Amino acid sequence: MNIWLQLLIQTLFSYLATMAFAICINIPRRALNACGLCGTAGWLAYWCLYQIGSGRMVANVAGSLVLGIMGLYFARTKKMPAILFNIPGIVPLVPGATAYQAVYEMVLGSVDKAIMYTFRVLLVAGAIAVGFMLTSLLSEIATYLRTKRSRSL
Repeated sequence: MNIWLQLLIQTLFSYLATMAFAICINIPRRALNACGLCGTAGWLAYWCLYQIGSGRMVANVAGSLVLGIMGLYFARTKKMPAILFNIPGIVPLVPGATAYQAVYEMVLGSVDKAIMYTFRVLLVAGAIAVGFMLTSLLSEIATYLRTKRSRSL
């Protein structure tokens, strides 16, 4: 399949998945489009890095970092909490299929495979958390530098 068609499909479905989840959890109407854009940006960062072979963990950290930065941007522009943009935006990054495989293997009695899949889910969840932590850290550093620079002037 052509890479541009894949990019279009990935963009469209990540936007739709984020928007659908945002509607399900009653995000305010004026924030829906921004939620979709956050989810799309995070997913595309993940997908592009994964396609070039950076690995699942690095791609998840980068995806959640981009998602967090976009969430902070939209929180400031729309004067709404950033969590309204981050929670729906994280939906494309959540390793749902891997978690399903872990439970499926556990039911079948294949404990070794179930542990492997569970460990993979935990690593991906940790990578997403690290990305959000880095976003918060970068935001705090930027705020500190901005206030320090304004005080020195």
